[in-house]
Amino acid sequence: MNYTLAFDVYGTLIDTSGIYLTLKTIIGAKALPFMDLWRNKQLEYSFRRGLMNTFVDFSVCTKEALDYCCLFFKIKLKPGQKDDLMNAYKILPIFDDVENTLQNLQKSGYPLFAFSNGSEHNVSTLLNNAGILDFFDDIVSVEDIQMFKPSPLVYQHFNDKTKTLKSDSWLISGNPFDIMGATSYGMHAIWVRRLPETIFDPWDLQPTATLNNLNELPSILDKFNSKS
Repeated sequence: MNYTLAFDVYGTLIDTSGIYLTLKTIIGAKALPFMDLWRNKQLEYSFRRGLMNTFVDFSVCTKEALDYCCLFFKIKLKPGQKDDLMNAYKILPIFDDVENTLQNLQKSGYPLFAFSNGSEHNVSTLLNNAGILDFFDDIVSVEDIQMFKPSPLVYQHFNDKTKTLKSDSWLISGNPFDIMGATSYGMHAIWVRRLPETIFDPWDLQPTATLNNLNELPSILDKFNSKS
């Protein structure tokens, strides 16, 4: 049996810290804390908008988070510099373990889907620029239902669009909030622990499996396949 695989994009396939070099060029020594706060606020704003039912394109959350960071660090960016940073989000690099893993999974016959809070257009552009778009059967975006992860409506949308069952679907994500959303909904979920210092939230919602590297994914799936 080949499970249907839902790959989160930002922080799982795409390395959002790839923005660091652009930030360092523009703002210098504060680039690292600026980058971390930008990412955290980006996610926070999507959570807020989900709770308030005020959906916007994820890129709006990204821009608003950038504006917040400029206020927080008291940095005045020129309009062209903000445009450069927003454009840099469209050409972020993949992690080193991504291409080989996707290639192996595709050869093994797994249906592969990119599953993101980003719009289909932006995710398609990002994956195409990264050279991995052709590995995916399709892109499933939250824009179709105007809601963000980790709402259960988003994971249900994935099953509806891919015509699959939650029991046969696996989310692969580097984001704990995403893993928890999927497991709460009833999907299997594999957490890619990109940094050893990352702590998984101590709730009763835990990943089905935890990997340190995506290269471990095919063997993990094979083990679960052998048990089914």
